[in-house]
Amino acid sequence: MTLLILGLVLFLGAHSTRAVADGWRGSMIAKLGEGPWKGMVSVLSLVGFVLLVYGYGVARTDPVVLWNPPIWTRHVAALLTIPAFILLAAAYVPRNRIKAAIGHPMILGTKVWALAHLLANGNLADLFLFGGFLVWAVFAFRAARRRDRAAGTRYPSGPASLTLVTIAVGLVAWAAFAFALHGWLIGVQPFG
Repeated sequence: MTLLILGLVLFLGAHSTRAVADGWRGSMIAKLGEGPWKGMVSVLSLVGFVLLVYGYGVARTDPVVLWNPPIWTRHVAALLTIPAFILLAAAYVPRNRIKAAIGHPMILGTKVWALAHLLANGNLADLFLFGGFLVWAVFAFRAARRRDRAAGTRYPSGPASLTLVTIAVGLVAWAAFAFALHGWLIGVQPFG
């Protein structure tokens, strides 16, 4: 569990500097340069990600069961991950109306993904992993929206076709992950 927690601290911490220490972050970018700063954050994120994935895998071999979720929560989780994938796609498809309305769809998608997995999993490692991401996403989303309001940031909206492309990309990614990649990468097959 230690590796999982350390990985979460590094990964989520690296993704939190703008929300918790924007002034320090700005001074470090000015001191180091944007490229070296991004490189440092990327290395910390990668190390954190490897540790949390490995730590979660180790924790799953000897689970500490906190509760046994009803079977229907798996179905709810599968349904909730559909909008999570669409929100993820909205972060990358330019000028879609979802991003224009939400501003930070990847962080909102992370909230939905984490909540979905908390509903369907009841082990201590799940609580740390998905609960950690949920708490981080709630905090990060509020901070990002506050920054946008203070700066008067608006996200451009394009034609409806770009939003339809966003939804299609999200649905295809969800289907690929739900029916093939989740089982292969995570070892749990959501549908079967």
